[in-house]
Amino acid sequence: MANNTKSMTTMLTVREVSRLLHVHSNTLRRWSDQGIIKAYRIGPRGDRRFRPEDIAVLLLEESKGLPLDGRESGLPDNTNSYAMSR
Repeated sequence: MANNTKSMTTMLTVREVSRLLHVHSNTLRRWSDQGIIKAYRIGPRGDRRFRPEDIAVLLLEESKGLPLDGRESGLPDNTNSYAMSR
């Protein structure tokens, strides 16, 4: 049982991971729902927790230039070409 408690203390919260990745907490939740990042649900409320190893892999992929959200470009969906050409 002590081993399970130790592994739970190393898990990161939504707030911690969103700060590490410099994204809004809702973005992180959406990525979790889409399967871009693995989240583990704990407690009766189903709070999300993240393994530090998973976050490290995500940061490594981002540093290699791979988009986190699966789009071809890193541009938001609402970006129009006129604004980008100015």
